[in-house]
Amino acid sequence: MSDENSVICSAKGCRDAAVWVLAWNNPKLHTPERRKTWLACDEHREHLSQFLGVRGFLKDVVPLAEWQRQEG
Repeated sequence: MSDENSVICSAKGCRDAAVWVLAWNNPKLHTPERRKTWLACDEHREHLSQFLGVRGFLKDVVPLAEWQRQEG
């Protein structure tokens, strides 16, 4: 379970701490370089990736700690 300082998984109803960042964009709405993000716990990473992937939206999946380092 997560505490008040953790980042929460984006899966509906999940309150677990996120450990993955799923970077995506909808090419009909966003410029190619734009990245929206969903966060995922280990349990929901695959499900959320598949949801975005079948729509052609998923661009990258990276560990949250790596994403945070890249973002500065």
